[in-house]
Amino acid sequence: MASALNLDDLKRRMQGAVGVLKSELAGLRTGRASASMVEPITVDIYGATMPLNQLATISVPEPRMISVQVWDRSTAGAVERAIRESNLGLNPIVEGQVMRIPIPELNAERRQELIKVAHKYAEQARVSIRHVRRDGMELLKKLEKDGDVGQDESRSLSDRVQKLTDEAITDVDQMLAHKEQEISQV
Repeated sequence: MASALNLDDLKRRMQGAVGVLKSELAGLRTGRASASMVEPITVDIYGATMPLNQLATISVPEPRMISVQVWDRSTAGAVERAIRESNLGLNPIVEGQVMRIPIPELNAERRQELIKVAHKYAEQARVSIRHVRRDGMELLKKLEKDGDVGQDESRSLSDRVQKLTDEAITDVDQMLAHKEQEISQV
């Protein structure tokens, strides 16, 4: 009867929160050029909102430069505007269909802001993981109350849910520590 509590599903949901954190942290600017910095930017074009990577080729020709080559010359203005308005502090230099985006050095104040943003992302991931844990524990209590699961089995499953939670939180903490180190060393 314990199959009503699917530990694999709980683990998948927790890892989903970790995956979201990974993509959010990848978008944080660290002073080094990375295509993942501009990939989340959306462009209002053709009466719709489209991701930048569906309108252009993004490459990193130098350590402090991102190159964006739009496929349709008429979209260059909208792409440039979207990059400028993305709150990443980037100012593209337009040369026809190619935009060169220099990545400026980070000052100490900006580094602290980025670290705060990274902490905010990590806390959101932790909260999501705790929500998944809460859902699992509530289901366990319900199964125990209904008599579908005995006390010993419930305690054992509860320990396993807590272990999954601890592992996911550890992953979040390690990713945050790595990103903090990356931001402060640049």
